[in-house]
Amino acid sequence: MSVDSVRLLAGLGTGLCGGGLAGLFGVGGGIVMVPLLGLILNLDQHRAQGATLAAMLLPTGLPAVLHYRRRGIAYSLPLVGVLILAFLFGIYGGSLVANRIPSNGLRWTYAAFLVLLAVRTFLRQEPAMLDRGAEPFDLSGLWTWGLPIGFLAGVVSGLTGLGGAVVVVPLLASRFKMTQHEAQMASLMMLLPPIGLPGVYVYAKAQGGLPWGVILGVALGFALGAMGGARVATRTRGVKLKQIYAGIVLLMALMVVLRRH
Repeated sequence: MSVDSVRLLAGLGTGLCGGGLAGLFGVGGGIVMVPLLGLILNLDQHRAQGATLAAMLLPTGLPAVLHYRRRGIAYSLPLVGVLILAFLFGIYGGSLVANRIPSNGLRWTYAAFLVLLAVRTFLRQEPAMLDRGAEPFDLSGLWTWGLPIGFLAGVVSGLTGLGGAVVVVPLLASRFKMTQHEAQMASLMMLLPPIGLPGVYVYAKAQGGLPWGVILGVALGFALGAMGGARVATRTRGVKLKQIYAGIVLLMALMVVLRRH
C-alpha cells in the first residue's frame, strides 16, 4: 500500500472519529481530529489545525443536520446567519495570531484550553427541556449576543482549529436558554457553508500548503461519522452527553501533552 493510500485511510479514520463527536455534541470535531492527526500522521500543531479547518469546508455536517431536523429539534435561521457573519471575521484574526505562535507554545496553549473547556462543560447546568411547539426562539438578543458569540467562536476556531462550536454550544445554551440539542443543531448548521475559508487561507499560506490528500479522507470520514453520532445524540439525555463530552476533551488534552512536538 502506497504512502498516499495510508495517509488517506488515516485521514478517513480520523474524520470518522471527529464526525461522530460532531454528531454527538454539535462540535466541529477538531477536538479529536487535531490530536489524532498529530499522533497518527505526525503533523505539527499548525498543520494539524489547518488540515482540520480545511476538512470542514465541505458541508460534512449536512447528514447530522437533516437527522436533527427530522427529530424535531428547534432552530433559528436568523440566529445562525448572525453567528456565521461574525465568525468569518473572528476566524481570520485568530488564524493570523495562531501562525505567529511557535508550534510547541501553540500545542501547550491548545492543551490548556481543552482542560478549561472540559471543566466548564462539566460544571454547566443543562436548561430545562422545552416543548416549543410552533413558538419561535426569543431573539431579543440576536445582535447583542449573536455577534460577540459568533466572533469569539471564530477567534477560538482560528487559534485552535476546533471549529468554534466549543464556544457556540455553551453560550447559546446559556444566553438564549437553548437545550443541549438545540444549541448543537445551531452549531452544526453553522458548518454547512464554508465558514472556515478565511482561516484555511491563512494556514495554507503560512505553512506552505496543507496535506490535501489527508484532508479529503478526513472530510469523507467526518460526513459518515456525523450521521452516526447524530442518531445516538437524539436518543441520549443532554446531561449524559455533557459528561461524556467532558471526559473526551480531557483525554484529548492528555494526548496533546504527550506528543513529542
